[in-house]
Amino acid sequence: MELQAVLMAAGGGSRMTDLTYNTPKAMLPVGNKPLMWYPLNLLEKVGFEEVIVITTKEVQKMMSTDLKIKDVKMKLDVVSIQEDGDMGTADALRHIQPKIKTDILVLSCDLITDAALHEVVDLFRAHNATMAMLMSKAHEFTETVPGQKGKKKTAEQRDFVGVDQSGKRLLFMANEADLEDGLSIRKSIMRKHPRMLIKTGLVDAHLYCLKKAVVDFLTENKSISSIRGELVPYLVRKQFSKTVNSQKLKDDIDDQTQEKNDGPANHELLISSRDEPLLQLAQERSCWNDHRGDMSEAYHGGKLRCYVHIMDQGLCCRVNTLAAYIEVNRLAPKLFEEPSVHPSADISERCQMGSDSIIGALCHIADKTSIKRSTIGNNTTVKEKVKVTNSIIMHGVTIEEGCNIQGSVICSNAVIGRGADLKYCLVGNGQHIEPEAERTNEIIVGTDQLMEI
Repeated sequence: MELQAVLMAAGGGSRMTDLTYNTPKAMLPVGNKPLMWYPLNLLEKVGFEEVIVITTKEVQKMMSTDLKIKDVKMKLDVVSIQEDGDMGTADALRHIQPKIKTDILVLSCDLITDAALHEVVDLFRAHNATMAMLMSKAHEFTETVPGQKGKKKTAEQRDFVGVDQSGKRLLFMANEADLEDGLSIRKSIMRKHPRMLIKTGLVDAHLYCLKKAVVDFLTENKSISSIRGELVPYLVRKQFSKTVNSQKLKDDIDDQTQEKNDGPANHELLISSRDEPLLQLAQERSCWNDHRGDMSEAYHGGKLRCYVHIMDQGLCCRVNTLAAYIEVNRLAPKLFEEPSVHPSADISERCQMGSDSIIGALCHIADKTSIKRSTIGNNTTVKEKVKVTNSIIMHGVTIEEGCNIQGSVICSNAVIGRGADLKYCLVGNGQHIEPEAERTNEIIVGTDQLMEI
């Protein structure tokens, strides 16, 4: 594979702490597979033989014993970093810069998608782009989230994404939170792309093809800490900067103001190579024109170019909230044709189990139980006369007889006491629910700690 793959797996899951306070986000079970297994599988399917995994020592230790991760045939070059809240994704790339020998494909450990990776890579190569990224339409979550019944949802800040007429060239990107004085677009962009389309309702999948020169640039410009929050907007803006483009246009005053915010002038990003003259000649004589003839030059002289592939169909979801975690547990198993019941599971013949449920390895499911639209983790014991509906049961859980669990998430090693009735609850790692307890819309996450919403 001509690109080096880099998997970011050190995130702490700050938006889903009820799940991650005891289990690292990268190792959360989704369909009884670690979350990070999904992007690894995606890379393996398209032919990657090696991937650099940036993660923490805790995750690295868990990876060494997880059977699903050990089944991955690619060579995993694991780079362990300090669990430091100040280290961002761009910092992590800077940390592994000596390992980077070619252009790179970077993706997040919380991405679950059936996207065709070649769509992004082909875009990157066809246009000799500085960056190509994957975006998808925002997913509407339909499942009820434990503890959020009647709770007003916090509105997500929208991204405003500007593309050319082809829908591929990425011209503008801004988040609603950064637009204090309204949407302002450089005249230099409009001059070259008068028919720019502004799209909303898109989600960044955190999958990027990047030139090696971008990683080299990060080693010089240490002020950029985040790929999504800082590097991507910087690259998109810099496409139309006179310091990067060969075309000498006089910038407007608003452009100059923006340039001052783009960092020190001595850390400019220059994209060039030994083959640059040949590439330029090929572009000049090619019938390929990414702007459909609206301007005289195919690329307007720009050496720094950003592109985006927007998924219209299929699954593309980032598991960075509790709502997303619940949703992908329903959707992800459909990506793979695997037996829904692990061969080592011990299931009573008198158990009623829906075809849309998953039973993990070494489970024990007793008589007169009912399991519908649920995932049961490895080494879990479900005793007699238990009903589990629309729920996620993680690994090593014990559910005593007579329990009723509906629309809930039960984290690893929890014990649900005899006859307990749980509806739309989240029970944290290792928690014990007392016998005959009745809980609705509650989050039980810490020692003797109960949060009622």
